[in-house]
Parts: sequence; C-alpha cells; structure tokens
Amino acid sequence: MDAITTGITVSIIALIVSILAGSFPLWKKIAEQQNLLNWMTGLAAGILLASALLIAIPEGFELASDSNYSGDSVFLGAAILCGFLFMLILEGFGFGHDVHEEHHNHSHDHDHDHIHHVTGSSLVFGLSVHALTDGLAIGAGISSQSTILTLTLTMAVIAHKIPAAFSLGVFSLHERGDRKAALKDLTLFSLATPLTIMLSVLFMGELESHLLAMAVLFAAGTFLYVATVDVLPDVHSPDTGKLALIQVIIGAAIMFAILVALDASGIIAH
Repeated sequence: MDAITTGITVSIIALIVSILAGSFPLWKKIAEQQNLLNWMTGLAAGILLASALLIAIPEGFELASDSNYSGDSVFLGAAILCGFLFMLILEGFGFGHDVHEEHHNHSHDHDHDHIHHVTGSSLVFGLSVHALTDGLAIGAGISSQSTILTLTLTMAVIAHKIPAAFSLGVFSLHERGDRKAALKDLTLFSLATPLTIMLSVLFMGELESHLLAMAVLFAAGTFLYVATVDVLPDVHSPDTGKLALIQVIIGAAIMFAILVALDASGIIAH
C-alpha cells in the first residue's frame, strides 16, 4: 500500500471514529456515563504514554541516525520538549484541550469549582489544534515508511480521539445549547486530523529522515502532555486517584502487549 492510499485509509478511520464517538452524546443522555468516560480517558492516557515512550521517541531517534544526522542529540530532545511546551502554551492562553475535567464538573449539578472554565470556541480550537498535531504525527509515520511507527501512532491517536470526541460532544451541547451547533464543533474537530494526515503525506514524503524524526518527536511531546494532563485531575483526587492510576497502567499494558504480540507474530517487520 503506497503512502497516499495509507493516508486516505487512516484519515477515513479517524474521521469515522471521531464522528461516531462525538455524536453519541448528542442524541443519547449520558448522565450515567461519567464512569465510562473516566475509563476511556485513563486507558487512552496509558496508550499514549506507551506509544510515545516505547515507539515514537525510539523510532524518532533511529530515523535521525539512519540519515547520518550530524547534529547534537540535544536538538532531538528539544523537539520533544517543544511538543510538550506547545500544548502547555495553548493551555496557558486559554485554548485548552482538556474536556475531561469540564465534562466531569458539568455532570455534577453544573458545579464550576475547577481551576478555570474555558469557552466553547476556545476548547474547540484547542482540541482541533491538537488534532492537527495528531495528523502530523501519523503523516510523519507514513512518510517514514515505518510500519510499526505508523500503526502505533494511529492506534494511539484513535484511542485518544474516542474520549476526546465523546467529551467534546457533551461539552459543546451544554455550551451551545443546540445540537446543530454542537455537531458543527464536532465536525471541525473531526476533520482536523484527516486534513493534516493528507497534507503531511503530500509534503513530507521528500523530507530527509532527520526532519521526519523531528516531527515524530514533536508529536511524542504532545502525546506526553495530553496523557498526563488528561488524568492529573483524577490522580490528585483522593476519591479517584488509585483508580486513575490503575486505568493508566492497564492502558499502557494493553499497548505493550499489542506491540509484543505484533513483534512475536512477525506481522510487523522493522
């Protein structure tokens, strides 16, 4: 399968998953679904962490070494740091990505006692920007022609998109008060990743390996930020801390087991 075909296939999958996950709460009451959302978020955080630390970062450094990259390795590490700081800066300017805490508070008698309450527009923007970085990560993986990198990044992005889209549907419907407006927010978010996947595949195919490595490492930094921020509110709570840790560990273990199984079966050739 060539890069364009792979990009189209992954884009369609990402689009369908986002639309379905985000549309569900627009037509079905989800007052009893907070526990399910917590589990989805915790598992996705573990999968993101495992994907970044087990595959994205090692593969990023290997991509750079394959191109006889002569720069200092600190610059490769800086790409990870930039990805993390990029998301932190967005959050600092009010363009947060974390709908988990917002949803959690809306589901408890609309209690707004959390640190800050973002607007619907800023939240959609923040989520969509992160969705763009997801597309960049997958596009870089496809362009690198590394099957394990592409597959791992795709699985991580899909795992995170399910709770993100679900929560966006809940939050946007609450903020907008209109299902059509909420659906527009969901559509914007859902299109961001497929758009960047295709643009990345089209324009990154001719890049040198060390530049692709920088893109992968940048994305790994965003993965690390999102994974930690998504679960920190629950980890810090004495009521949910232990369960949140268990959810993250299970998610990481699932991703690790998948990678080991793929390696052992010979399905993925490095």
